[in-house]
Amino acid sequence: MGAPGKGRRGPLLTALSTAVVVGLTGCGGGAPTPPPAPSASAPAPSATAPAPATTRLPAAAGGLVVWFVGSTPAGDRLYRERRATTEGGPDGVAPDPAGDAVRELLAGRPEDPDHRSDWPPGVTLRGPVTIVDGVFTVDLAPPGPLPGPAGLALQQLVQTVQDTTGSTAPVRVLVDGRPATTLLGEDVSRPLTADDPFRVRALVQLDDPVEGAVVGSPVVVSGEAAVFEATLLWEVRDPAGRTVRSGSATTSEGQTFAPYRFTVPLGPGTYDVVVSEDDPSGGEGRAPMTDSARITVR
Repeated sequence: MGAPGKGRRGPLLTALSTAVVVGLTGCGGGAPTPPPAPSASAPAPSATAPAPATTRLPAAAGGLVVWFVGSTPAGDRLYRERRATTEGGPDGVAPDPAGDAVRELLAGRPEDPDHRSDWPPGVTLRGPVTIVDGVFTVDLAPPGPLPGPAGLALQQLVQTVQDTTGSTAPVRVLVDGRPATTLLGEDVSRPLTADDPFRVRALVQLDDPVEGAVVGSPVVVSGEAAVFEATLLWEVRDPAGRTVRSGSATTSEGQTFAPYRFTVPLGPGTYDVVVSEDDPSGGEGRAPMTDSARITVR
């Protein structure tokens, strides 16, 4: 819209010119014509500060990452499963990969039968997962009160959002659109952060091949592990549990979560691929953590 008074410039200039002439000659009895009032349709300045930008982060290179819970010799730990990245919703709706990953989590349908979710059934996600001023917001709709204990549910949520987006931003939890103070018996009054991975994650993670995969030979095995002196052990077993192949592999770095990759030639058939920690204690400590997948080689 134009500035106030635009369109009345001609009469205004004429009035001002007349006032100047009258002042110089000392003639005329009236005061100069006042400038026109601002147009009533002109917008008034806003006193409201602009709202902070709300965005949805795209998925990181690995696509959707959904964290589930599995049993280990050190107690329950988190294991990740990957899902395909969504391209976006219908009718021009912006893609919401973090929201899609959270929905997969809350649905409680892991692809690996050794995994589960600590989230109670019936909890759903209200709207997209957004990030404002460096904090994610996840708005949940529970079917009713959710008593504790939470187990690893909240860490499942935080790490699913963070790893899907490749961000370490904390996660604020709303319940039915309102800030929550407790959820599953835990304090959620402040944004949640990821716990120490050595305390909550399985130390051995098999990412590929996934459970139920049909692959060719040689089989390429990859994942991530935090193991002593970067050393992993692996076995391939037939359906009767007999070991048909075994060996060792190394991660790119020891004593921290780092990637590994190795290949195994196998004939056609069904196999269990098992990857585990080495045991430097010789059986004196806890049993090694493992991860496995049943696959078919064509």
